[in-house]
Amino acid sequence: MKTVDNLKIGESAEVSAVHGEGTSLRRRLLDMGITPNTKITMVRSAPLGDPIELNVRGYSLTVRRSDAALIEVK
Repeated sequence: MKTVDNLKIGESAEVSAVHGEGTSLRRRLLDMGITPNTKITMVRSAPLGDPIELNVRGYSLTVRRSDAALIEVK
């Protein structure tokens, strides 16, 4: 299973699932536009590796690396 936190800078992938069942975090990720079949591009990472910046649906989104681990991509 490949997740967003494993993407390299400049790499793109398509969301296949958002995990975190029973949590408000999953709902928040879905509300931010991270839904299945959405293209995500890793833009950059903070100097210490957390958080990371993603390009989703034409806008920049910054998420924690632990939250990005819940987003499965193909």
